[in-house]
Amino acid sequence: MPQQPVLWNLDPRGVATVTLNRPEVNNAYNGPLIQGVLAAMDDLGRRPGLRVVLLKGNGRHFQAGADLKWIDEVRMQSAEENEAVSRATAEAVDRLNRLPVPVVALVQGACFGGGTGIVAACDIVVAADNAVFSITEVRWGLTAAIIIPQLVDAMSARQVRRYALSGERFDAQTAHRLGLVHEVVPLEALDATGARIAGQLLENDPKAIAETKATILESAWGGFDAATLERLVQSHAAKRRTPEAAEGLASFAEKRSARWALG
Repeated sequence: MPQQPVLWNLDPRGVATVTLNRPEVNNAYNGPLIQGVLAAMDDLGRRPGLRVVLLKGNGRHFQAGADLKWIDEVRMQSAEENEAVSRATAEAVDRLNRLPVPVVALVQGACFGGGTGIVAACDIVVAADNAVFSITEVRWGLTAAIIIPQLVDAMSARQVRRYALSGERFDAQTAHRLGLVHEVVPLEALDATGARIAGQLLENDPKAIAETKATILESAWGGFDAATLERLVQSHAAKRRTPEAAEGLASFAEKRSARWALG
């Protein structure tokens, strides 16, 4: 049987561990992985004892963005099918963002594209000292529309303007300075740090945590309404079907620089 793209469990204290589980492709997201995240949120949301979520990536890397081979397949489908894919992706990130319990991301290795949006939607982010980040979408003729609000919350508009436009990579210490990451630790200390933070969170009143998080999100760029989310979904899906996206994805497949049309 094929492996499950997302694994999750809940311990007796109410600490859930959600693990992205496509290590053979650096946990790049595709349709099944997105649906796996949504299924985990559904299942855990029904658990009355849920207190904390630890989000991890299996293998050497946390999450290397979209599976570009899958994106190229999606690109050639109808506008409606593309919107459905973008909507599911946006919902997965938004559900993580709004979950009424603290979500702690433990990041090692690559965290690219949508991975940066995932961590920006988490309440606490701990990065191993080998973590590398990049908001890569422009490199492939795509846009990061559905994760820009969360990234702006985490990094400020000024910093997102640099890194989302350049697509350049930055290390864990830079991510910490920018605000995307709260703490940088040695790789071998990543799990222990997550356990320590989970223990600290368990000392606090769950109702007060939920109310505090909801109040914070009301003031945040990432706390946008349904109409704004729909507009971002449509923009995200439409860009995927453009000639620029076709060229960007071809450059990835052919391991060459993209030849962008000007004007």
